[in-house]
Amino acid sequence: NLVHDLHWLIGPKLYEASWQQLQDDGFLARVRCVEVWCEMSKAFFAEYLRSMGGKEGHLRRALWTCNPNKLIACEYLIRFHEQRGDKTIVFSDNIFLLEDFAKRLGRYYISGKVEMRERMQILSNFQNSSTCNTIFLSKVGDNAIDIPNASVIVQISSHYGSRRQEAQRLGRILRPKPKAFDATSKFNAFFYTLVSRDTQEMYYASRRQQFLVEQGYNYHILRDESVSRMDDKSFHYSSEDAQLRLLKQVLESVHRGETVEADEDEVPLYDPTAAPGR
Repeated sequence: NLVHDLHWLIGPKLYEASWQQLQDDGFLARVRCVEVWCEMSKAFFAEYLRSMGGKEGHLRRALWTCNPNKLIACEYLIRFHEQRGDKTIVFSDNIFLLEDFAKRLGRYYISGKVEMRERMQILSNFQNSSTCNTIFLSKVGDNAIDIPNASVIVQISSHYGSRRQEAQRLGRILRPKPKAFDATSKFNAFFYTLVSRDTQEMYYASRRQQFLVEQGYNYHILRDESVSRMDDKSFHYSSEDAQLRLLKQVLESVHRGETVEADEDEVPLYDPTAAPGR
């Protein structure tokens, strides 16, 4: 096992700094981690319960991911941070939801099927344009991406209990930032994880957080009903009819196998080996 040879090949570890220490010293952004508990809508929860006990794991995952109350919370956070002038990245491993939600909100999205030239154009607009403050990314954005001005992550869905992915996504907003927008707050970056209550997603969310908790981060728990402005009827999925249409679309997408990105699409957001202009 070559791992055992590392000690005498490169020597012992001389120094280690925790993420919190680097944050306190100004080398990393001061991030507020928030887990938003979203109640499942009645129709989605009923379908979720019907699928329990069977082998319909992809269906259950799609239901807790596409929970309309979670999407309402996401839309609220996007509006809130865009009004502040923040740059927001919304992550979703569910490709159907990624594309459908981004189109409904009129925002750019990047998934494995988006060509490299278009990806770079979207990232350029996000970094340099004041009219492009939110983009949607699939798991292709987990690696090889540098967006220094991104200060907000909203995580709709993820890869089960992957602690590595949690750390990678937090890393998208860890570049040092200017002072906080609000002078009374010490935080200048925000990491939101949206979780459907009373589902298996809560178990996976707790597992994902273990590494960051060990690094000194604390997750603030926020319930969706505690935010008074979440009942705004202008949100895309606030009506019962819209939620039922979404449920039908989710069931159809699961049947077609469109909910999860294929492994072969897990290419980096930026491919340094690609020829310019390709």
